[in-house]
Amino acid sequence: MKTAEIVERGRRVMRLERQALEESERRLDESFARAVEILAKSTGRAIVSGVGKSGLIGRKIAATLTSTGTPATFLHPSESLHGDLGIVGASDVAILISKSGESNELLGLLEHLKRLGVGTISITGDRQSTLARHTDVSLDAWVSEEACVHDLAPTTSTTVALAIGDALAVALLEEKGFEAGDFARLHPGGALGRKLLTQVRDVMVTGSLVPVLPPTATMRQAVVQLAERRGIAVISDDDGRVAGVVTSGDLTRLMEHEDNVMPILVTRVMTRNPRIANDEELGSAVVYRMEQHGIISMPVVDANGRLVGVIHLHDLMRAGVV
Repeated sequence: MKTAEIVERGRRVMRLERQALEESERRLDESFARAVEILAKSTGRAIVSGVGKSGLIGRKIAATLTSTGTPATFLHPSESLHGDLGIVGASDVAILISKSGESNELLGLLEHLKRLGVGTISITGDRQSTLARHTDVSLDAWVSEEACVHDLAPTTSTTVALAIGDALAVALLEEKGFEAGDFARLHPGGALGRKLLTQVRDVMVTGSLVPVLPPTATMRQAVVQLAERRGIAVISDDDGRVAGVVTSGDLTRLMEHEDNVMPILVTRVMTRNPRIANDEELGSAVVYRMEQHGIISMPVVDANGRLVGVIHLHDLMRAGVV
């Protein structure tokens, strides 16, 4: 078999799945909005269920819902009939996934869910199926064919079901006003948690290490700070507020026009109204501003606007924020 033929087979699968997603997007209708409303109003959990490959997709959807602020759990339909149904409460909402909509195990679970008064949403490839007709809301996951050359192995259909589940989770988090800080609290570990949880106060230079000078200082004093404090000197007034900053770039430009820069007052050279970070800001937000304005350090102020530190891009990088 030629390499080009193998590559084309892979491209065919991706092409078919992309086309199926585009078609599914066009068919998305008001049923989707009703499903989001039901989930948003629920005071219980989302109970996700499916058999076989649909069950694997269901596990991922449950995990995505949980990580985006909607408590969810996966319930295997067979196990539910042997005791696991006890985890389901009347305030829960069930999401049932089946390509055919005729899975005996899932229909058996649906019957018990109805008796418990649980809200039900189906994701199925046949909106005329038993499952679709007997759930409160049915979401259309129909596909014209599987990417499998024999049109048998669940491929395209599971991709569409997964996309609908992701769409539910994202639309739901927006409906609930779920913010980045909420996401961070649910993901405290790993690089993602560090990026979302790290505040400027956790990383900034403080105390005697802050390169601060009074407005009466000269460039001789500023040069010392620039050399020892990684290229920035902060000019602070008597109230502890930032009056301006002097950077290595400012010194270089000054030297191009002045023979003797040492006696010059810093107030003549400093940048007034510089970019400033707040100590409670997320480090990732400060990194964005640094990149946007081409700077590598900022003075940091507290809620009262007083200088409390300096934040450097290198420190943010070491903290794993970048």
